[in-house]
Amino acid sequence: MKNTLILSSSSPARRALLARLPLAFVSISPDVDETPLPGEDVAAMVLRLAELKAKKSAQSYPEDLIIGCDQVGTLDNIILCKPISHEKAVQQLRQVSGKKVRFLTAICLLDAKTGNTQLATETYDVYFRKLTDAMIESYLLKEKPYHCAGSFQAEGLGITLIEKFHGDDYTALIGLPLIRLVAMLEKAGVDIL
Repeated sequence: MKNTLILSSSSPARRALLARLPLAFVSISPDVDETPLPGEDVAAMVLRLAELKAKKSAQSYPEDLIIGCDQVGTLDNIILCKPISHEKAVQQLRQVSGKKVRFLTAICLLDAKTGNTQLATETYDVYFRKLTDAMIESYLLKEKPYHCAGSFQAEGLGITLIEKFHGDDYTALIGLPLIRLVAMLEKAGVDIL
């Protein structure tokens, strides 16, 4: 194993997912501009941002393995950003009511010492139930998912808003695709079991 495994994310959900693996790690918050580039494709954007977050953290940890992640939800090719405010979350949940939202989660494993970079994107589809305004208000007041793409947390009460899921790795929906990460770590020489 390299000196340290670094999770370049301030997300409590990502920290909890990574803690499932029997590996010591440090979590730091990368400060990067997440604004899409002009004309940038959504899939390219999440990959770019995952790699950018890893590279940013590598500046402070030049000998270590860095995990960078980014996630975005899309509805009919429209990006669903983190709503930040209650009003925007209400608007987003009204928008997704009865529809399918595709979440793209990009992951980068960067060996800061060698520069070796592994990149991948996992997709996960979420089919929302028909949501009433009362359901939306009740959910938002209880969970306050204002820093979550798509205004909901599948690992929490957000599950009540869902009709069904479709994808290969449900941890990708939460923000850190563990199946893909395990394969990347093993390829980088990290023994997990």
